[in-house]
Amino acid sequence: MSDDIHGVFVQEARERLDEMEAGLLRLEQGDPDPEILHGIFRAAHTIKGAAGIVELTGIEAFTHVLENLLDRLRNLEISADVGLVSLLLRCCDHLDALVKRVEVGMIDPDPTLDAQGDALVTALRNMAGQAAGPHPVALSRTEEGVLLRDGDAAAMNDCWHVSIRFGRDVLRNGMDPLAFLRYLQGLGDIVHLATLVDGMPEPADMDPESCYLGFEISLRSEAGKAAIEQVFQFVQDDCELRILPPNSRVSEYIDLIASLPEETLRLGEILLRCGALTAEELARGLALQAQGADCGDSPAQPLGEILVASNQVQTEIVEAAAAKQKSVAERKAVDARLIRVQAEKLDQLIDLVGELVIAGAAANLMARSSGQAGLVESTSMLSRLVESIRDSALQLRMVQIGETFNRFQRVVRDVSRDLGKDVALVVSGGETELDKSVVEKIGDPLMHLVRNAMDHGIESADLRQARGKPARGCLRLHAAHDSGSILIEVSDDGGGLNRARILAKAIERGIVQAGAELADHEICNLIFEPGFSTADKVTNLSGRGVGMDVVRKNIQALRGTVEVSSVEGQGSCFNIRLPLTLAIIDGFLAGVGRASYVLPLESVVECLELRGGSWERDYLDLRGEVLPFVRLRELFEIAGPGPTRENVIVVKSGGSKVGIVVDALQGECQTVIKPLATLFRNLRGIAGSTILGSGDVALILDVDAIVRIAAGGEQKRLLTSVSMDR
Repeated sequence: MSDDIHGVFVQEARERLDEMEAGLLRLEQGDPDPEILHGIFRAAHTIKGAAGIVELTGIEAFTHVLENLLDRLRNLEISADVGLVSLLLRCCDHLDALVKRVEVGMIDPDPTLDAQGDALVTALRNMAGQAAGPHPVALSRTEEGVLLRDGDAAAMNDCWHVSIRFGRDVLRNGMDPLAFLRYLQGLGDIVHLATLVDGMPEPADMDPESCYLGFEISLRSEAGKAAIEQVFQFVQDDCELRILPPNSRVSEYIDLIASLPEETLRLGEILLRCGALTAEELARGLALQAQGADCGDSPAQPLGEILVASNQVQTEIVEAAAAKQKSVAERKAVDARLIRVQAEKLDQLIDLVGELVIAGAAANLMARSSGQAGLVESTSMLSRLVESIRDSALQLRMVQIGETFNRFQRVVRDVSRDLGKDVALVVSGGETELDKSVVEKIGDPLMHLVRNAMDHGIESADLRQARGKPARGCLRLHAAHDSGSILIEVSDDGGGLNRARILAKAIERGIVQAGAELADHEICNLIFEPGFSTADKVTNLSGRGVGMDVVRKNIQALRGTVEVSSVEGQGSCFNIRLPLTLAIIDGFLAGVGRASYVLPLESVVECLELRGGSWERDYLDLRGEVLPFVRLRELFEIAGPGPTRENVIVVKSGGSKVGIVVDALQGECQTVIKPLATLFRNLRGIAGSTILGSGDVALILDVDAIVRIAAGGEQKRLLTSVSMDR
């Protein structure tokens, strides 16, 4: 049970830490939205409360100190400069390290982390002391849990309003009204007092032992509402008392309401928690509500209306409490519809659905072979249901890539400061969805590309200004769906790739033969070769010649591709193309000889017959458009004579179209992707394998690779022809 509780805490803490980090980065970038500060404070407050519930006292104590500084920050007592934001980000890193220990079941203190935490606590307190100047702000806590600030100039500009009507028997009970006023003055300064005599009878009717006085008092004080009410505790049952907070306190109460933990509370409990209402006032309000309900058949008057009508609390505070109550109820309703499922269970479900797809294909094939119309119809309906189950199961694993993109805001901030550069990260297409396993594995390649772009791509501010560019560099992350796959672009507006230098380095390392004729894109993509680097010196960011090679291998392991395009002096763009999912796809089946091949259906544009003729060049005229094509029989060196009639499958990838010449078209199919063994992973044009309904194995074609093969073949022929003409 303890592990389950800690697991829930870890999940909640990580979500709140992500919110804090994102808010701090926006704050550092100058975003003026005041809700950012409130959101950061609420996130820290939630972590502290959750840590207290699961008895993680170390995290609770550290977050309490952090929360105090954040409270002063959101009340504009200190400013959010670069130094403060950097300190708060280090606090987020420290909390993340503490949460990671909890995740692996280590809740005992760690001397190293404790030392780091003590240093951060000292820095937080020093930051607070320096910001307070010669008059440090002392924090105290009332019984209601409201933080009060001595010396808060904003709170001193207005006053508490105390309205009291003493009962007739106050004097008979030995109470002196003036004594209460003197006691009240001990909490602050009475800046205005009006004596009310409207209850005074005619002299002939006056009773010398009765009290007829009332007072309207303006009190300048930093005391809380409960402390002021405590002054009149001995006469509360024999007087009418109203205490309204100053205007500055209204906004403070509203902020405190917003920062309350996300738990189910009634309106009165929320007002009591934030200190806007005392326990006695709440009891009187509930009594009036119950009394009104007993007097008639109509529904009971809402408590908020009763409290406002009796001047116990302002309308704005009641509205804020009602809004908090509603938001918590809505969130609880949403959470009630959500179920956290372990990734392993989803993987198991996808595997079972894959086997179901294969079994359904086998049943379909047998039904068609039997020739029984009823059986064919039943298996067709079964196939449609299996397809729906497949789509629903795969949708469970789809997540937005925006969360991965947003994590690079912190990376860009830290690296740009290490390099002494000013770089802005622009994210778009974060709502694009893809398989969770792909999202998890794309993080490292993206990290390499981002750091490399900042180190080598984007120039220093002086050089950028000398080239007529803004001093601030721009790094972009963009994602979008394209032709049944995911296209991720990592681009910068830096100096671009130096092709001459790349080619010279490639010749020096023996990657390219001297005098070789290479197209521009081929030269640019040489940076992905193993051990290739043009860096003059090795740094902690790059220069060892392993980063870009690792990027390509990791992306290829996901059945993806990566290419780079660059304009010297203007910047570079890395295009990563990934499959939507690594499990099951819709495919189009084609045959060459006795073998079958599957193409992703999303890549297929159309099919047509390759009419007879002598094809000296591997391209054809597709309605006025030049279409290069590849013969699978030649590409895979399949022996035996070809058929008299061939077909062309027109596929599209990255805006380019090519034709794939096959012997036969065999129709659509659901394809369960099976990875190839390590020995076969580097085969050109093959992305994986699948099992057909007949039990035969079919290879899944890598459409992107085939497009490159077709385009590259024509370009090489063109370059060879130009060289011969020379």
